Amino acid sequence: MNTRVTEIFNIKYPIIQGGLAYLAYAELAGAVSNAGALGQITAMSLESPEALRNEIVKVRKLTNKPFGVNFAIGQHNRPFEQMVQVAIEEKVEIISVTGGNPKGVLDMVKDHPIKSLVLVAAKRQAQKAEELGADAVIVVGHEGGGHLGRADTGTMALTPQVVDSVSIPVIASGGIVDGRGLMAGLALGAEGIEMGTRFIATKECVHAHPVYKQALLDADENATVVIKRSLGAPARAIKNSWTDKIIELEEKEVGYDGLKDYISGRANRNYIHEGKTDLGFGWAGQGVAGIHDLPTVQELIDRIMVEAEEVKNKWKL
Repeated sequence: MNTRVTEIFNIKYPIIQGGLAYLAYAELAGAVSNAGALGQITAMSLESPEALRNEIVKVRKLTNKPFGVNFAIGQHNRPFEQMVQVAIEEKVEIISVTGGNPKGVLDMVKDHPIKSLVLVAAKRQAQKAEELGADAVIVVGHEGGGHLGRADTGTMALTPQVVDSVSIPVIASGGIVDGRGLMAGLALGAEGIEMGTRFIATKECVHAHPVYKQALLDADENATVVIKRSLGAPARAIKNSWTDKIIELEEKEVGYDGLKDYISGRANRNYIHEGKTDLGFGWAGQGVAGIHDLPTVQELIDRIMVEAEEVKNKWKL
C-alpha cells in the first residue's frame, strides 16, 4: 500500500502512531516502527532534554526503522526549543507538532534533513502548516481522543475539506481503530491514518495501567465525553466521576483557576499510570467502542492490513 506518506516517511504502511502524552515512549514507538508503521515518542512529557536524548537512544536500540518525535507544544507550560535542539543533534528523521502554532518548531528544523508532520483540526490550519513547510498534515476530527479542534466537525466531513485545500499529503485521524477506518480515510482522499487510542490497547504500551486498558476494552459508543470546552481547548476522555466533576465545574464557570487541579498532567497520570479512576482521567476517542482486545502491535498492524484487503476485495476496488 504505497502512498506519498509511505514514500516521504520511508515506512511500509501508511499508519502513524499518535504522540500519546505520558504513554508514547521507546517500547511502543519501537514496536510500531518494527511492524512497518511510524512509531513516535512524546518529547514534552519527558522531564528534560537529556531524558529525550536517552529515549531516542533507547528507540534506536529497539528498531532500525524510521520513527518520529512528537512535540505537543501547546499543552505544557514549558519551552520546547531545547527539546527540538536535541532532536536535531540526534539526527531524528521525523518530527510531528501538535497542540499549538507549529512555526517555532518548523523554523528550527527547516535547514535540517528532518521530515515534519503537523496536527490540524481545520482547513485554514492545514493551509498555514503547508505555508510553513510541513511535509504532511494530520487532520483530527471531533471523534478523536485527547485535544481536538474548537469546532465539532467530524473526521468524515473534515478530511476531504482539508485534502482539497492543500497539496501536501493528508493523514486522517479521529475514531479510527481498524482496517475499515484505514480504507475510509483513503476513500476520503487521505494518504494514511493516525491512531492514538487503539495503540494504547496493545501489549507494548507498557506505561498504560491495566485499569486504563480495561476501561478501553469495556467502552461503548457512549463511553467518552468532551472536557475543557469552557477553556477553548476541548478534549475527549473516558467518562468517569472525575470528568463529571470537571464538567460540573465548567458549568459553574469557575475558569482555569478552578479547573487546573482537575485537568492537570498529575490528574491524567493518576489514571493512566496508577489506575486511580477516582483521582484522574484518561484520554480516549470515540473509536474506543471498536476495541475488544490487547494484541501485540505487530498483530494489530497485520490485522489492519488484512481487514483493509478484505474491504478492497469485497467491493472489487
